[in-house]
Order: sequence, then structure tokens, then C-alpha cells
Amino acid sequence: MTASYMRSIYRLYREEGLTVRKRRARRRAVGTRAPILVEARANARWSLDFVHDQFACGRRFRVLNIVDDVTRECLAAIPDTSISGRRVARELTDLISRRGKPGMIVSDHGTEFTSNAILAWSKDHRVEWHYIAPGKPMQNGYVESFNGRMRDELLNESLFFGLDHARSAIAEWRQDFNTARPHSSLGYQTPAAFAGTLTATGSDASLDKGFASPPVAQPAPNGVTETVETLIAAG
Repeated sequence: MTASYMRSIYRLYREEGLTVRKRRARRRAVGTRAPILVEARANARWSLDFVHDQFACGRRFRVLNIVDDVTRECLAAIPDTSISGRRVARELTDLISRRGKPGMIVSDHGTEFTSNAILAWSKDHRVEWHYIAPGKPMQNGYVESFNGRMRDELLNESLFFGLDHARSAIAEWRQDFNTARPHSSLGYQTPAAFAGTLTATGSDASLDKGFASPPVAQPAPNGVTETVETLIAAG
């Protein structure tokens, strides 16, 4: 097609109002991206992430893992074939009712974690939600490390014949991880035992020097000013 023909087509499109609208980029939840200092106490910071696997029949499922970054406890490991943002919010509410509220939560920008349900939950419960920089899973290192152990020790070694089977096996493995696995970074105590020392002594229990974790995220880019309220309104 000649240039004059293309110009004629363009002119006709303009006259008929047929120009294609430009798509607006979807605004992403930014949260707080400042360096984070974590107090040595239980519930100071929780990390969330998903790990994926499949049943023997080939159907896929996922596991929502919630880890206490200080005690290293796996607070929840929830397998299901589908877990929405609303489901994540319900599980967090249930966990808080049993354990207490976290000082902050860290996650990636997965659609479940940036959904309106989670943004509203964070605002309603007054829990800070920090998002790691895109493409930087090492900034959520505690739960990423936990995911790796779960995959190596359980998921890759097991054949699950259904959701009930997966739930039972994962619950048993989680119990063993929390109560029978000493961690060198916890003074060779299990996560549950170390959590008990924090409960008994407040936040003065000594941690391995290696616990001084690097910042989980970087400062937000210049010009990013979206708030949780703005993102909720924008949908």
C-alpha cells in the first residue's frame, strides 16, 4: 500500500471517529518499598507466597504459604485448586484470630495480593503491606527458602491422589517442620521452640547475627504516589 493510500485511510478513520483508543496501563499496588527493619519478636513480619504442584491425574493445585520471618514458623500452608484474593483475605483474618496481628506483611505483586480484596483488607485491619520489587524474589527470601524446602522434601517426592490427600500430607510435613527441625539461625532450636523463648522473654531473645536481614524492597520510583485508597477506587 502506498503512503498516499494510508493517509487517505487515516483521514477517513479520523472523520468517522474510528480512531483506536489507547489502553491505559493498569495501575499496580505499590505499597511501601522503604528498607524494613524487623524487631526480634513473633508476628513482627509475615511473608506470603504461592507454590504450585499437580495431582496424579494431572490437575494442578497451589499452596498458599505464610511464614513468620522472625520465628521461621510456617503459620499456614493452604492447598487448593483455586485461591483468590478474597480467599487470602479470609485466611489471614482466621490466622489473626488465632495468633494475633502481624506488624507487616511482605509479598510479591501476584494478582491475588494486589486485588481490591487484599487492599481493602490491609486498610481495614491496619496492617502494612509491603511489595517486593518486580522480578526480585530474593527480597522475599524467607518464604522463598521455605518454598524450596517444601518442594524438595515433599512436593517432588510425593504423588497426591486428590486434595484431601495433599492437605493431609502438607499438614503433617508443616507440623514436622515447625516442631522437629532445628535451625542454625535460631541457635539450633526448632521454630516452635524459638517462638516459645520469644513469648517468655519478650523481644530480648538473642538471634543469630545473620538474622539482620537486608531490606526486602527498594524505594518506590520517583513520581509514584498512588495510595491504597486510590487503588481501591480505581478497581
